[in-house]
Amino acid sequence: MTAHDLVVISLEAWDEVWRRNQHLVHRLLLTDPALRVLWVEPSVDPLHAARSGRRARPGRGLRPGPSLPGENGTRILLLEPTKLLPRKIDRGQDLRWARHIAKTARRIGFERPLLWVNDPRGADVLDATGWPAIYDITDDWLQADRTTAELSRLERDESLLLDRCAQIVVCSPALERTKQRAGRTTLIPNAVDPDTYRRPAPRPHDLPVGANAVYVGTLHTDRLDVSLAIRTAERLAGRATLTLVGPNLLTPDDRTRLEQSGVVLLGQKPVMDVPAYLQHADVLVVPHLLNEFTDSLDPIKVYEYAAVGRPVVSTNVAGFRDARDDRVTIADGEAFADAVAEAVPGRWRFPDRADRPVPSWDDRARQMASIIFAATGWT
Repeated sequence: MTAHDLVVISLEAWDEVWRRNQHLVHRLLLTDPALRVLWVEPSVDPLHAARSGRRARPGRGLRPGPSLPGENGTRILLLEPTKLLPRKIDRGQDLRWARHIAKTARRIGFERPLLWVNDPRGADVLDATGWPAIYDITDDWLQADRTTAELSRLERDESLLLDRCAQIVVCSPALERTKQRAGRTTLIPNAVDPDTYRRPAPRPHDLPVGANAVYVGTLHTDRLDVSLAIRTAERLAGRATLTLVGPNLLTPDDRTRLEQSGVVLLGQKPVMDVPAYLQHADVLVVPHLLNEFTDSLDPIKVYEYAAVGRPVVSTNVAGFRDARDDRVTIADGEAFADAVAEAVPGRWRFPDRADRPVPSWDDRARQMASIIFAATGWT
């Protein structure tokens, strides 16, 4: 059997918080016994960690992948490089990083793998190796709040990827419009695992007592409207708790402001624990910023929230505003806080209204498999 080798340049480490690409790669491994995966995680920056007051450590290098349901993990390896110096001091680091990935791929027997780029930095790997490639775009980073130097580098990387990748995959209609390349761009939105999210789970022990307005997702100022979250928590005072569940990438100042307003931050949870927080929420909320960056997204929480059937209050962001779902209320500013307050306590309980069809990751993986075939001809 000819091996099907895949190198994924990921925006995220493979951890207990699964994003789009973990779901897709897991299912591709289950359906293709010839598939082998090298998952390249973001580089660890020990110098930056030390300057930020966090524990400094080197990258974990090459190591065995996780034990996945239905798959023993021997066909996926993880690579976590180390970033030694800032880019402005070490101008050759990107090329060295790309060559390190190519060398690692050769060492594990990947002769001419397919390159799956999610982090635009993968352009350096494509340029250094000439491997066949697909570009999976989940965010329009050119619209994010970044320095001039970062945006210039992103623009260069994305231009190379759009020009040279055999196939381009986008997750949202907005990205389909802005990243279109004739005959090479395919829309594959996000999804959910409906059975997992609809399997009744006990109330989490750390979910605050009483009514809860729950947000599940990464806490980052690219997306989260911190001021709106604070106003919402203050509006709920004495009636309910605004509870945020997910990896916390906020500044210490923003974290303090949220906690002082009564917001409870529970931190990141393993993927299998997330459904319980959604099922036991009185209302699910999306206090997102309204800008060109958030307009480019297809939030996975659109599908996760729909799967559990709870009432939702969202700002007027992509995905939710297009949902055509009577369980979803769209509101901005003070109207958002008022709508959340009106939704507690919840008017119905899970599993009521959790029976509507939602797209599954199995469907999306089949679509991605067809993209991979178009780029490689694997059979």
